This record gives sequence, C-alpha cells and structure tokens, in this order.
Amino acid sequence: MLQSLIAVCIGCRDNTIDVFNPVTYMLVKFSLALVCWVALMPAVIAAQPKSGGNETGLAATPAEPSPTAEPPLASSVDLKQVFESPFPLEAAELPHALQAEAALLKEAKSVANGGAEWGPIQFMLNANDILKEANTSRQLLGVEVPPATATRLAWKPSRTFSGMAVDTPVLVVNGAYDGPTMCLTAAVHGDELNGIEMVRRILYDLDPHKLHGMIIGIPIVNLLGFTRSSRYLPDRRDLNRYFPGNPNGSVASRIAAAFFADVVKHCTTLVDLHTGSFYRTNIPQLRADMNNPLVAEFVELFGDIPVLHSRGNRRSLRAAATRAGIPTVTLEAGEPMRLQRDMVEVGVKTINTLLAKSGMYSKLGLWVKPEPAFYDSAWVRANTSGILFSRMELGDEVNEGDVLGAVNNPITNEQIDILSPHHGRILGMALDQFVMPGYAVYHIGIHAAKETLMATEAPAEDDTSIDELDEFDDVEELEDIDERPARKALDADTYDDE
Repeated sequence: MLQSLIAVCIGCRDNTIDVFNPVTYMLVKFSLALVCWVALMPAVIAAQPKSGGNETGLAATPAEPSPTAEPPLASSVDLKQVFESPFPLEAAELPHALQAEAALLKEAKSVANGGAEWGPIQFMLNANDILKEANTSRQLLGVEVPPATATRLAWKPSRTFSGMAVDTPVLVVNGAYDGPTMCLTAAVHGDELNGIEMVRRILYDLDPHKLHGMIIGIPIVNLLGFTRSSRYLPDRRDLNRYFPGNPNGSVASRIAAAFFADVVKHCTTLVDLHTGSFYRTNIPQLRADMNNPLVAEFVELFGDIPVLHSRGNRRSLRAAATRAGIPTVTLEAGEPMRLQRDMVEVGVKTINTLLAKSGMYSKLGLWVKPEPAFYDSAWVRANTSGILFSRMELGDEVNEGDVLGAVNNPITNEQIDILSPHHGRILGMALDQFVMPGYAVYHIGIHAAKETLMATEAPAEDDTSIDELDEFDDVEELEDIDERPARKALDADTYDDE
C-alpha cells in the first residue's frame, strides 16, 4: 500500500496521473489514512493502562480465578494521600447545638474526656513475643495482601445481581507482624453515618509497619441502602435480619450470604458499628452476649464504655458471627442520618483502646478501666399520643418512679408523665417528636447482677420463627419487621434497634 501511494505521488508530479480523477482521489485518501493508522498504533498500545486496578483506585478482583492460578498481588498505597479529613478534629469548632442535642453532646464529651480513668496499657499479648513472629501474605477477595501493606479492595455481592451489583470498597491493612484479623463493619443500615467515619479515621491512621495482624474495614456494607439514604435495601428488607444468609434466598439473604462467606469468615474478631434507629439516639455503648466466654473476654478490651448484655436478633450479623465462633460485639453511638463528630471521636478512641489492649497496635492515652455491664434492659413506651418532651438526658441515672418525660396533647393541652419502672441508666432515647401509643421512648439499662439474670433469662429463640423472614414477598409485610424481632412476645418491651 505504501508503494502504491509513492507511485501515485510520483505520477502526480510527472503529470502522468490525473489527480482530479475520482478513483485516484479515493486511492490517495485511503492510503494516507492507512499510513497514519500504522504509524500511530504502537503508541496507542503502549499508552494502555496495566491490569490490576480501575479508575476508582480499588484493586481489581479477578472475575473467574483459576484454581491453579496465583492470586494477584495487592499494591501498597498510602491511604492518607487518597482521602484527607475535611476538618482536623483538633482545630474544628463544633457547630451550635440545639437544646435537644445538648444531652447527646454532653454524654459524648464526658465519656471522651472527663469520665474515664487513664493509665498505662496492659497488653493482653506479650509484645516482645509478637515482634519475633513476622507476618505472612494473606488472601482476601481473591487478592494476596503482602505484609506491611495498606490497600483497597472491592467486594461485589454477587454476579447474579446484574442490575444491582456495585463495588463496595474494602480497606485492608496487613501488618508487618503476625497477629489476629479484626474486622470493622459499618452502615449495615444505610442511614447510619457515624460508623462510616469511624472506620475511615481508624484505618487511615494505621502504620502497617507497626501493626500486628490484619485489620479489615468495610465502611459501607449496605451500599445499596446508603445511596438512597435508607436503612433498608431497595426491596425494604433489613439486611441485619438475614445473616448468615442463604445463597438461594431473597435478595437480602443472598447479599448476606455472600458478605458472610467472602469477608466475615476471614475475621477472628468483629466490631459492628451502629447508631440508634428511627429518630432515636444511643449513648456510646457495646451490645454483647456476655454469657459467651469468648465474647465476655473480648469486651474486657474496650475500656471505659457501657456494656449492655443481649443476644441480639438471631439473624443479625453479631449473632450469626458469634455462632460461627467469631467473638463479635455491636458498638452503638448516636443517631441515624447525621454525622456527629463527638460520637465519632468516642468510637475511634474505643476501638484504638481495643487495638492497644489486644496487642495489635500500641497508642498512648487510652481507656483502661472497663465499666460494669448492664445484664438487663427494658424499653419504656408512651401510652398516649402527643408531642414528647424529655426531662432526663441521655446517660442519666434514674430510679424507679422518676419522671423521664411527658407527652403533651397539642389540642387539649393534656400532659401525661412517663415514669421509670426501673433503677438504671438511660442508654438510648427518642428525640423530642410526635409519638403514638406504644412508641418505644426510653431504653433503660437495669442495674442487676449477672447471677440474677442467668437465673431468670429466657431460653434461646427458636430458629424456626426467625427463618420465616426469608419467606416474605410482600413489601408491606416488612414495615414493622423491627418491632417484632423475636416474633414470640409481641407485647413485650423488646424493641430491637440494632
């Protein structure tokens, strides 16, 4: 073709070829295009990006890994260079708090600054012994993560969700030294924001060269709900009621099964981060099954934070992981649909205390004295409709008969007081709002000995009734699913906000 083009050009010069002939014109035009394509193709090929990543910075997970093929090696990145805090906490000024928020901020500040006992960290593991054991590469999501590496991977619920599959970021820090694998999960409910920021601050502040073991952080488990600012999945199912899941069940059950198999089963311990639900708020607290010896030992590492004993909903991530032999707790802090920096600070300090006392990562100035656990709790409900005005604050100690708040009828001006039936502490409460009869308003942690609880505690829930949740096909049937977690005592004050 190049020779033909040269011959045509020579013919045009010597006037032996008519350049205005249409055939000659098309031949010259085609030949020039072909020459340009051949000349530029090597440069285009050289400019193609290498495999192993994508535009989002997430390490690519192989679509169909061969059983004999070596997994791709995760690239080490400096997470701090990717995302910086939009406002350093030390220099930030907290926004003006409304009167309804004052109790929440007061409790968070007291826990974070004034209400804790400080002292040297007592390591659960001998640091000198740990330093002698170098870490090894660990596989997660089909990718090999070398020691002393911080990276970002991507988890996709399933290839069967062709229209719904989204890449969920997974932050991984594999330390230089051997140790356990701790998982941090947040936004299992898509409208709970505080845990997302906790995971970000903790993972991005770790030096992999000083870490013992591996930490896996999933900032947004329920990405489908998060993008819609919804607690639920698009089919209005609560993902935290379907673990460990069923690969042949509903959408929620399939997502739960994939997440449990792909991520949770790689953990040796797990902290699931939550907030209150539906216009309710919680003081920073742990939810844990204190009758499980492994969980009880795990709780001792968290420092100065209230602990509420509960098995939790049997289909929750916490309960399912605990049954699988993974000590798991829920860390509750604050309310949904808001990012509360004071609550985030408490959560970050709590988990940093856990990392230090477990021997995984050493930091100074952490909590060392654990608070007594509440081995029982009860929800106090409104008995009339109207506007709620709370008199007690989040975290207050209350006695039996104390007035917790009042419900005012805006039409008749009638006021009905809400009295505390127990002696204990307010662990969670509804924000001031319009309430209906039966609405769960105050969550009281009851001061009771563990021996008393174990003597009167009800037997474990029957799996049969909980498994029926997978059978719901009508969206309307799920509206009150959180109001009946056990589905065995609908009139009991067992509202489950986890």
